[in-house]
Amino acid sequence: MLRFMPVGDSMTIGSAGEHTWRYRMWQHLRATYGGPFKIVGPRETLYDKATDSPDSYEYADPEFPRAHLAGWGEGWLHMAPLIRGTVREQRADVLLVSLGLIDLGFYTNAVQTADNVRLFVSEARAANPRVRMVLLPVIPNVRAQDDAPFAAEVAAFNELLAKTVADLDEPRSPLLLASPPSSYDIAFDTYDGTHPNASGEHKIAEGFAEAMHQAWDLGEPYEAGTD
Repeated sequence: MLRFMPVGDSMTIGSAGEHTWRYRMWQHLRATYGGPFKIVGPRETLYDKATDSPDSYEYADPEFPRAHLAGWGEGWLHMAPLIRGTVREQRADVLLVSLGLIDLGFYTNAVQTADNVRLFVSEARAANPRVRMVLLPVIPNVRAQDDAPFAAEVAAFNELLAKTVADLDEPRSPLLLASPPSSYDIAFDTYDGTHPNASGEHKIAEGFAEAMHQAWDLGEPYEAGTD
């Protein structure tokens, strides 16, 4: 059984009332992956803006495996120290990782963030030497439209992320760099310039799904369902 673990920040944990891209990915795998699989992770909740804490189970459709390792305001900086123990405990085989915006926005520059990516990969492999990882570049948000230095850091990090994936990729523990669909538009695919709406959820899931299909022949091309 292949065990997938979503890892991410606020775009991955989602907030009360949302489906999340995790749900869209589960739907896709259920429809196209030909073998048994499981969604794993130590957390299940959504972020609740009313309580300002990750304590909500109010998914738009709660009938799916809600496990994940994601947190509102968490980045590579926060996940790198957690990933070894979590991969070991959850016996994760494939990590679907969407991180970096928080790091660049509040904690670390592009170079420092890339260093934390390397640490994350090393720690994950220490727990499972055959773990597979799909890494999504940072999707520039509304801040990048008006803050040129921040936009430059995002661009610099995404270049470093691509280099890191190329440097650290190895046959027994492959790394993939996913590509957000070229049609992703924060004006139409987010509800606030950062966090995905239903359309954005599908497109993020598509980025992961297409990478795995093209590189590993896992599943089939992504087809967005109706909401």
